[in-house]
Amino acid sequence: QLLAYLGNLAQGSLGFSPRYNMPVAELIAQRLPGTLLLMGLSLSLALLFGIALGTLMALNAGRWPDRLISVGSLIFYSVPGFWIGLMLIVLFSVKLGWLPSGGAETIGAGYSGLDGVVDKARHMVLPAASLALFYVAIYARLTRATMLEVASQDFIRTATAKGLTPFHVATRHILRNALLPVTTLAGMHFGGILGGAVVVETVYSWPGLGRLAFESVMRRDFNVLLGVLLLCSLLVIIVNMVVDLLQAWLDPRIAVR
Repeated sequence: QLLAYLGNLAQGSLGFSPRYNMPVAELIAQRLPGTLLLMGLSLSLALLFGIALGTLMALNAGRWPDRLISVGSLIFYSVPGFWIGLMLIVLFSVKLGWLPSGGAETIGAGYSGLDGVVDKARHMVLPAASLALFYVAIYARLTRATMLEVASQDFIRTATAKGLTPFHVATRHILRNALLPVTTLAGMHFGGILGGAVVVETVYSWPGLGRLAFESVMRRDFNVLLGVLLLCSLLVIIVNMVVDLLQAWLDPRIAVR
């Protein structure tokens, strides 16, 4: 069976799914855009808010903003992702009625153009937030610790002695050097986000690879499961290559010569 699977894979075939009655490659192609969109938005939100909050914590180390954000980071780091997802549904969907509780679009609405984009964006808010909050806490704490470490180095004192403004020192010198471990960890977390997408997509009925993998396990559709795992492995490799290029841009000293 292994040799037969590898032979089909060498010919570009991932097999056939008897449960969905269609080729695995075609099935994955239908679900892949939803997962990439959700993961891209989640990781972008996690990096944006994590770095911003971490910078705020570092600039106010020991004061009340630092302590308040630290407590919030600890809470979101400790709480399971599925519980956060359920609580967001209870608050924003059931109680307030602001956002839909699941799915990728309003069924039967027939939106198109800008209305369709807005409708899809409203459906993405809760799952993206559920997936991002855990990583926001990690990146905020890491950014804070790294910025405080960089701020104590000699070249920062030299930049300050030259008369540079505190904002310029914080953004161009401290933050830029502090982003190196953050981007490294983000690349390592890409696989974890794929794993977390299984829970989030199941909670929110999001049509993506995570939910497809879960359904494949429950239905013993191993061809689909192998195809999803193979594609996820390739995505992790590609993202780590992108992270290496990003680090070379942030710090030219580590560029490959």
